Amino acid sequence: MDVILRVLLGDQLNESHSWFKQKNKKVVYAMFEMKQETEYVKHHIQKVVGFFLAMRSFAKKLEEKGHAVEYFKISDSHNTHNLIKNIKVLQKKYSITKIEYQLPDEFRLDVQFKNELKSLQIPVKSYDTEHFYTTRNELKEFSEGRKKTVMEDFYRYMRKKHKILVENNEPVGGKWNYDASNRKKWNQDELVPLPYETNIDCKALLKELNEAEVVTFGEETLTFTYPINREQAIKQLDFFCDNLLEFFGDYQDAMHSSQDFLFHSRLSFALNLKLVTPREVVEKVVDVFYKKPSIAVSQAEGFIRQVLGWREYMRGVYWQLGEDFKKKNFFNNKVSLPDFFWTGKTKMNCVKQSLKNSLNNAYAHHIQRLMILGNLALLLEVHPDEVDAWYLGVYIDAVEWVQLPNTRGMSQYADGGIVATKPYVSSASYINKMSNYCKECFYNYKTKTEEDSCPYNTLYWEFLYKNKEKLKNNHRMRMMYTLMQKMEISKDFSEILEKAKTIKQKINSY
Repeated sequence: MDVILRVLLGDQLNESHSWFKQKNKKVVYAMFEMKQETEYVKHHIQKVVGFFLAMRSFAKKLEEKGHAVEYFKISDSHNTHNLIKNIKVLQKKYSITKIEYQLPDEFRLDVQFKNELKSLQIPVKSYDTEHFYTTRNELKEFSEGRKKTVMEDFYRYMRKKHKILVENNEPVGGKWNYDASNRKKWNQDELVPLPYETNIDCKALLKELNEAEVVTFGEETLTFTYPINREQAIKQLDFFCDNLLEFFGDYQDAMHSSQDFLFHSRLSFALNLKLVTPREVVEKVVDVFYKKPSIAVSQAEGFIRQVLGWREYMRGVYWQLGEDFKKKNFFNNKVSLPDFFWTGKTKMNCVKQSLKNSLNNAYAHHIQRLMILGNLALLLEVHPDEVDAWYLGVYIDAVEWVQLPNTRGMSQYADGGIVATKPYVSSASYINKMSNYCKECFYNYKTKTEEDSCPYNTLYWEFLYKNKEKLKNNHRMRMMYTLMQKMEISKDFSEILEKAKTIKQKINSY
């Protein structure tokens, strides 16, 4: 019997895909746990565990629905850990006459599938993953004829196109964006519910990974807390809407040493594996908003902006800019990532708290990623390649299509302003405004040149000074450069530059 082999990747776990609507005896689904996917960067142990648990759960669900599945575990002796060789193993078992696959969401695998499957000399057909609101090229098409496309323009287009919080082509509440209302500091005024956790036993898988000599980093846990199937993802979405959405918008940028997650949904892992679709998530939030008077439009819009706006925009940027985006290094930064990014051992409390969350939970919310860790890496002039690799490895939701434009583009400004309109750097003032970190820190967030001055203060002004030729014409930086001009003639500013030099030389002791 002639057989079609359909290859599924670890982030293509979409039960709603049209492939699975009908059982077909002539179709076999193949899923491979391959070392190439654990080795292209060094990954957090919870990320590897999460992907493999979710893949195994999905394969089991397909089998329960009557589909034929060939699943190669990391420990299977017949697993060659090579895409083509694994397919050839199945060719010997079945009379495969055609290969079908869903389009990968990253350049590396997209190229691999296109190039390597040709060697099999049988027909190959690709399909859309049927997950995103947008096509790969929708942002590119939207941007044609525009001098510059920013996320806000695309976001409004998406809101109108999909009629999300829109009535008569105008935004519900009268404003498209409530970002200015989404910047409150959390002072323990609102109770934060314990997070929804799945607590799946992963001891057996950890043993397999150890025996397979898979190299990882981060905190190893005996239970896995994120969703690994659609049912759990829906429960997490419901939990967010029932318990957290009411306060999400207000505190989405807030940070606090007593809270790892605050009011964040932590749905990004389930979304990026395609256990649940962005459309389902957005429509659920909209439905709850209309049904629950206690949820203000600023709360719902603040969340929808992240999913419908930023997430889809990042994907569009990734495919629009292509592989060359990985080579961008606007500031020509060359420094290595400090050791404490891997250990969490530092006296800078904001960094310690953000790294604790990252290394313990394979998670940190967007402000910890952007304004604490990314901010510091840019101020220290770390090479974007090292920043990319760390972010791609440490976070459980990190797949390159969303990680790369966020890290290299927005966080490191390595593209010179394609994604972001200014570098996202700040002194300790912002960190103190949005968190309680500074109050519990070894360093003084108010000073720049003292022995115990916060490194962010010193490095921030040195960054502006060092890059003024590249940034002085950026209208969003104008106020800070005007202030810097006044500081440059003072003794204080020369001390800042000397202090910054010392910090960079001794950063691993800070």
